[in-house]
Amino acid sequence: MINPRTISILGSTGSIVTQTLDVIDRLDGKFDIAYLTVDKNIEELERQTQRFSPGGVVVCNSEAYSEFKKHTRFKGEILYGNEGLHQAAAYEGNDLVMSALVGFAGVVPTIRAIEAGKTIALANKEALVSAGSIITKAATSHNVDLIAVDSEHNAILQCLAGERINDVEKIVLTASGGSFRDTPLDEFEAITVGQALNHPNWAMGNKITIDSATMMNKGFEVIEAHWLFGLPAGQIEVLIHRQSIIHSMVHFTDGSVKAQLGMPDMRIPISYALTYPAREQYNFPRLDLSQIGTLEFHRPDYQRYPCLKLALEALEAGGTATAILNAANEVAVGAFLNGLISFTEIHKIISSVIEKKEITLNPSLEDIIDADSESRDIAHLLINKIKN
Repeated sequence: MINPRTISILGSTGSIVTQTLDVIDRLDGKFDIAYLTVDKNIEELERQTQRFSPGGVVVCNSEAYSEFKKHTRFKGEILYGNEGLHQAAAYEGNDLVMSALVGFAGVVPTIRAIEAGKTIALANKEALVSAGSIITKAATSHNVDLIAVDSEHNAILQCLAGERINDVEKIVLTASGGSFRDTPLDEFEAITVGQALNHPNWAMGNKITIDSATMMNKGFEVIEAHWLFGLPAGQIEVLIHRQSIIHSMVHFTDGSVKAQLGMPDMRIPISYALTYPAREQYNFPRLDLSQIGTLEFHRPDYQRYPCLKLALEALEAGGTATAILNAANEVAVGAFLNGLISFTEIHKIISSVIEKKEITLNPSLEDIIDADSESRDIAHLLINKIKN
């Protein structure tokens, strides 16, 4: 019998990871879990420890850590905070690290796992958006594979199997168009949080669902694709594809096009990332094109999706521009979810932060961390002005 592989999962209570755990469960003993990490959702962590018996856990929030230690039935190692997170990421026994922390919080732990020589299943797109130059350089230096979990980048990875990157003319990322692809523009000002969280195709966490509604998520994916596949922005295209059946396409220099198709079920790309380059057999829902009937495509409208345009401009600007973009977006989306600003003010906040914060070219990790922190401060000040 082949020995199971060991995985640590950073950020284990989000929607991506609950689906990852479902895939691991279906793989029936092919993975052992070294560490699960959470911020403060200790109720879900308790359920996961009883079901999957990890070697250890990390709780980042101090109050939640104390509460978990006091009441848990878990008998394994219990670590705390960023130090514990970095220890789990760099654990010597890891074969694979699933980086699924939300937002900028995933940057340093991902780098620690890379420095330890561990294969990365990357489900935290903000890490590459904020620090793509640092992360990809570290991955090359330590001979570490970055395996994309996002359905679009995972699809590109599958399309590129056996191909030469020099033969790629362009890649096409598809987008559902989010919750408001058909909403009249004059109704955007009145959009509610509940409406924004009602995604037409995918079941995702709150932050990424809002990013999908603004299409910032797709802008992030363009930036991520730039770093993952080494292609300039001019060779990365976005198309609205309402059915979310084609997840990405690769156009080659001879005129050929390869596409990866499948049901909009994140467990499919997750399973490929976990077992890459092999495939396992699952009973996930199968695609039946005769039932789908029609596949539609059109180019995105920047008037409807101004956040997508901001992301493309930040990629062109380079340096810390994308870190500034990400930080401002995290704060603005959080403010919208908390009822502090309107949906249309998300874009306005981000645009204002980018205008106010100076870009540093060829940044160090410290430069990126500083840009993130300072951009958040500017965003909070702008939100307070709106509130008052």
